[in-house]
Amino acid sequence: MVVVSIRSAHKRRFVLLFLSITGIIIYRHFSGQPEKVRISRKQGLTVNSSQFTLGGEPFRVLGGSLHYFRVPRAYWKDRMMKMKACGLNTLTTYVPWNLHESERGNFQFNAGLDLETFLLQAADVGLWVILHPGPYVSSELDLGGLPSWLLRDRKMKLRTTYAGFTQAVEAFLDKLIPKMVPLQFRKGGPIIAVQVEHEYGSYAVDRKYMAFLKEALESRGISELLLTSDSHEGLKSGGVSGVLRTLNLRKLNYEDIKYLDSVQPNSPVLITEYLTGRFDGWGDLHHIFPVEDMVAVVREVLRRGMSINLHMFHGGTNFGFMTGAVAKPSYKALITSYDYDAPLSEAGEYTPKYHLLRELLSRYSNDPLPEMPALRWKESYEPAIMYRHLSLWDALPFTQEPFKSRNPVNMENLPVNNRNGQAYGYTLYETTITTGGFLKSGNNIRDRALVFVNRGFIGTFDYKNTELAVSDGKEARTLSLLVENCGRVHFGQTMDNQRKGIVGDILLNNVPLRDFTIYSLDMTRSFIDSLYRAPWKSLPQKPSFPSFLQGRIFVDGYPSDTFVKLPSWSKGVIFINSQNIGRYWHVGPQQALYIPGPFLNSGINLVTVFEEVESDFKLQFETTPDLGMTVDIQ
Repeated sequence: MVVVSIRSAHKRRFVLLFLSITGIIIYRHFSGQPEKVRISRKQGLTVNSSQFTLGGEPFRVLGGSLHYFRVPRAYWKDRMMKMKACGLNTLTTYVPWNLHESERGNFQFNAGLDLETFLLQAADVGLWVILHPGPYVSSELDLGGLPSWLLRDRKMKLRTTYAGFTQAVEAFLDKLIPKMVPLQFRKGGPIIAVQVEHEYGSYAVDRKYMAFLKEALESRGISELLLTSDSHEGLKSGGVSGVLRTLNLRKLNYEDIKYLDSVQPNSPVLITEYLTGRFDGWGDLHHIFPVEDMVAVVREVLRRGMSINLHMFHGGTNFGFMTGAVAKPSYKALITSYDYDAPLSEAGEYTPKYHLLRELLSRYSNDPLPEMPALRWKESYEPAIMYRHLSLWDALPFTQEPFKSRNPVNMENLPVNNRNGQAYGYTLYETTITTGGFLKSGNNIRDRALVFVNRGFIGTFDYKNTELAVSDGKEARTLSLLVENCGRVHFGQTMDNQRKGIVGDILLNNVPLRDFTIYSLDMTRSFIDSLYRAPWKSLPQKPSFPSFLQGRIFVDGYPSDTFVKLPSWSKGVIFINSQNIGRYWHVGPQQALYIPGPFLNSGINLVTVFEEVESDFKLQFETTPDLGMTVDIQ
């Protein structure tokens, strides 16, 4: 009997312990879930004199920009929960046409481009959505998010009612908008507003264009509030009848607000893009916007009862070749990081901006803000030592079939990728010369070229260097130009002229070169995967460049985020398990590239690096970013 009694007591303790643990788990689960907003769905976001209403109730947009294509899918919800915990109620995101339709008629809405899942996750977290479907979005993306195959048409007029452009736009919207219609507010979804184009007032070359886009959205079922966004200068010419005009700015200038009121009286003020930082270009310093200045503007905006969206709340990363470029005052390509000096860093970490914003926004919340999600662990993995080498020339058989042409052909018009041309990466142009002399690019290199004679490097062409000396020699020699598309300009009046590669004649002693063999090196995942069949060699003492180099990262246990540094490398591209992490360049400012944990596998990970000039054959991994020396945004 004593034994039975003791066993019964143990059973009771075990049951009580089990129930306690179960209760704790259930409590934590439900207390951590966003509270579902109960609101009338009969009336969407509405302009009501000096304020917005949503579901018939007063509503202020407290938004933040977060781009699904710049964040690993596994981290979408983490970033959203941090946004919600900061006190924001609305997420804004762009839709990059060039990523969703990289080849005409071939649409991608899966994996990291699964926009529907992204928006449903936002709804699950308790965030409303303002959608920017383009077709042009700027966003410091290559060609502002427009697909490069549009430029195959020599008469193309982007962002106009030119038939070749509008037909392509309508085909894209035919695929995109039916996915968005069920996610609108009045249909039970999170989308409360849709932006028509982006800052068209700064372009404004076709008066019919914005009306065409408005009709294109509405005729396909978009019924929520439409809006445009422009800086002061573009407010008037960038608008369209029946669409709410909104402001983009960094510093709160009361003249801007007064001008908006004069153009659009008796309407609430929405600052659709309050710039929390800035992008960086290669060769620049890293731009930062002082936290005190940023928060002061937000505080004043809230005090005045206006609505605001923080652009960016979380910048993320320009993985692969998605970055754009600026044309003024001179061409400059943008870096891989899109940290933007935003409140949430590139790797999703809290910054002083985040903490001050959270404290400020908590005063405007009727309920306590959710707890801040825990930060993810960062790991400094052992250095990856390159152990294999493959010269560029030995990799050429693994490219698409080379194309022969009497004249040089720009990337977009190459007969590759199902006749969509080449969008990104490098193109190799080769021809035969029988003399030396002066080689002139005529500024027809877009954007940068390494030049070789019989595979010996002789110099670089770019926008500043347009002449090179070629040594004398009467025998036939191969002249090679490896041309890189560093990024198409994403903003301004030169977008129709963003063809890449060699776009005109290259002269040797003032005579145009002819009879080219052209190789497309767009560095796609399938190309990098195909190199496993290439004739790799053990790393020689003096390896040739340009070349591909391979090493390994070993991950013990669950993969964590890390940053890769290349202190003695020159310029190139890094691939982890064939995933394009992005470009690096010793000119800075960025000195370390972000590698998210989801890009790594437990165990061995293959690192492939395309290096143009030189290397010490070692990659270092650290737990902190290095975006370079800083300069304040004025």
